[in-house]
Amino acid sequence: MLQVEQAVVRFGAATAVDGVDLDVGAAETVAILGPSGCGKSTLLRSIAGLQPLTSGRICWDGDDLALVPPHKRKFGLMFQEYALFPHRDVAGNVEFGLRMAGVARDERRRRVTEVLDLVGLADLRDRRIAGLSGGEQQRVALARALAVEPRLLMLDEPLGALDRPWHARLLAEIRSLLDRAQLPAIYVTHDHEEAFALADRIVMMRAGRVVQAGAAAEVWRHPADEWTADFFGFGPAVDGAMRADGLATPWGVLPVEAPPESRVAVRVVLRPDAARLDPAGTVHGRVTSRTFAGDHAELTVTAGGVPLRIRVPERCAPDVGNAVQLTIDPEGVLVYPVN
Repeated sequence: MLQVEQAVVRFGAATAVDGVDLDVGAAETVAILGPSGCGKSTLLRSIAGLQPLTSGRICWDGDDLALVPPHKRKFGLMFQEYALFPHRDVAGNVEFGLRMAGVARDERRRRVTEVLDLVGLADLRDRRIAGLSGGEQQRVALARALAVEPRLLMLDEPLGALDRPWHARLLAEIRSLLDRAQLPAIYVTHDHEEAFALADRIVMMRAGRVVQAGAAAEVWRHPADEWTADFFGFGPAVDGAMRADGLATPWGVLPVEAPPESRVAVRVVLRPDAARLDPAGTVHGRVTSRTFAGDHAELTVTAGGVPLRIRVPERCAPDVGNAVQLTIDPEGVLVYPVN
């Protein structure tokens, strides 16, 4: 379907996209994940035809799109900045792409009603854009992208301004829609929880380059480097050492193998599921904070001088100051070379 080959985008002396390769297969959702300024939105705009490449190629089914204008690529794009028409009402904004494509009036009305129902704006179809909240404007932009039934859907931070109930609902609706339509999609976000909830595959970007790409579960289990692990909220990172009997850590020696490029000194990061409370555990710690989070509690347990975050059912969470014992699952221990 979509193939991006060695894409480069430069603005003067600054390189925003630096040799990126990307492919999206039929019915596949790929999340481009990374911090602000890493080049992910620039890459998306290039795929849409709104930003020319400095070098490289973007193809669809093997056909180079360099000379194909944006409106003929048949891609649906939801802009991060909405790009809505203030002089049109909600229905008029959603209908715009259908009108440009020459869709008949009755079909336009049917499709507008369908997508406005999907995003929860059916009652606001006659409202002017200026009278909408930021979250409502985002939902109009999403409806407009979906209305044209694109062959590729591209979403640039689509849920950033939504409150929690609408955020969760629309995330589930987008996933359901993509599953039903078997529609290939690119989802750009800085939120790793969104990316993992939605995508089949993750492409992690930093400073214009792809630093890791793979199936969502694999990227979660094995971040490519310490920086990526920190971006996912893992950690904290601590110093460790490889020994004949295993990995020496502040929590004792763990039966963990080091990657081939590692030497004696390494950096150690725990995934959030690595440490758990266990009355029979051999790691001793003390609860230093407890935060209520509905049906569970978020604990900070200091063990080996390192604060660890642990989630437990709220009803059985120990109080601050309590001594506890932990077990650390070696499968949740990540080892990286010292830079």
